[in-house]
Amino acid sequence: MSGPGQRMSVVDAVQTSDSYIRGAGREFLVAIYTALRSLKLYPIENAQVQKSLDDLAGTAQRILDREQEIEVRVTGEFLFVNSTRLRLDLDNYASFSHVLGMLRGAGAGLVRAESGADRREWTSFLSLLMAAAAHSAGGTHLLELQGRLREAGVTHIVVEPPLESEMTEEEQERQKEQAKRTYQRSVAVTKEVINSVRMGRSANVKKVKRAVQAIVDQVLADETSLMGLSTLRDYDDYTFTHSVNVCIFSIALGKKLGLTKLQLYDLGMAALFHDVGKARVPLEVLNKEGSLSDEDWRIMQAHPWLGVLTLFGLRGYGEVPYRSMITAYEHHMKTDLTGYPKSLRPRPMSIFSRIIAVADGFDAATSRRVYKTNPLQPDSVLHEMLNNRRRGLDPVVVKSFINLLGIYPLGTMVILDTYELALVVSANADVTEVHRPMVRIISDPGGSITSPGFLANLADKDATGTALRSIIKVTDPDRYGVRVSDYFV
Repeated sequence: MSGPGQRMSVVDAVQTSDSYIRGAGREFLVAIYTALRSLKLYPIENAQVQKSLDDLAGTAQRILDREQEIEVRVTGEFLFVNSTRLRLDLDNYASFSHVLGMLRGAGAGLVRAESGADRREWTSFLSLLMAAAAHSAGGTHLLELQGRLREAGVTHIVVEPPLESEMTEEEQERQKEQAKRTYQRSVAVTKEVINSVRMGRSANVKKVKRAVQAIVDQVLADETSLMGLSTLRDYDDYTFTHSVNVCIFSIALGKKLGLTKLQLYDLGMAALFHDVGKARVPLEVLNKEGSLSDEDWRIMQAHPWLGVLTLFGLRGYGEVPYRSMITAYEHHMKTDLTGYPKSLRPRPMSIFSRIIAVADGFDAATSRRVYKTNPLQPDSVLHEMLNNRRRGLDPVVVKSFINLLGIYPLGTMVILDTYELALVVSANADVTEVHRPMVRIISDPGGSITSPGFLANLADKDATGTALRSIIKVTDPDRYGVRVSDYFV
């Protein structure tokens, strides 16, 4: 019978193994990424390619010597190596996303290498994986990849399909309905809180927590359905839909950056409350058409610290995290501290504030409001957010946001070279195909609008390797009488 000391030694051994795999797994995936990029850019004889393959083979062998096998599994947005989830951070974001996109493009959910996998097998595996992913047709090319690996004599590296089965149309519809209910409840709760603060009444913070938990759960299960609803951007209820949209975008971005579920709850609360101070701004200032006077602007710039005071008042009714107060105060401060409120001393903005500032800036710029009847197109907003340093946004967080949405964000209307109109429904899972998103075709080549249209992957190619459809330009859906939200609700 094992004693306490023996049980602890087993726990210690497991923790030590997990710790080793987190470090070695990251090194392994970076080595795969480097080799893939080198093979894509240079001929195989190139010295850089040869070095990257040597590094990959050496890294893999060190893990195999200790663990006997390497198993890389794709589960949702995460990568696991030997059952240990690898933490995503800004340093490894590009490499992890690229490997994830390659595996998904080939329809692979698992790669397993066993002792005996040598440099030749790794070279063959990567070359064949790149070829399979280039078709970007998901699982239809997995069988072909498996067959070609056998033909190439790759016997110690195997690929398998994802564990998750494809959802049926009925299940997809159920997910969509669940997302719609989550969104509508969140808007209703936000409206209740803002109106309660405006009227000087106590607000039900527990309802807000439940709403945020539902958003986090929905984003973790199926972020596309919920993010699609952000296209609503209701003109009359802007204050409330804006807060919910910022919450959704922030949580999805936090998920991409590897935050834990508990951290996502805190981030969601902070995002939903980021503009709560506007409940204390007079409506005649908040909804004023035209330019704000100096006095109006002074009142508007007070909303961050009014938000902090409001949240302090709510603590007695349901424990609002202090992080919500920090982000309510900081979200307009800018990373160089040239925003407002003015900082009395140098201070780095919290990561939550940096995330929420990006989500807030994107949704605000793409929304129609009382004083702004012509919102910018989403792709133009992202370009400006990345290149206009005067916005004071964290460039690394902005780049991560662009990787989340794609260079053509969800809801963008595009004209294709087939003269069809399409709405972007998601970024391409393969980051090398970022300019070829998933779209919904909503017109025929003659311009006649159809509903609901049909889905198409702009990365799909014909037998010669030529893309079946390509984007010519972005266009304004108002020109065609299209309400984007009709295709997502």
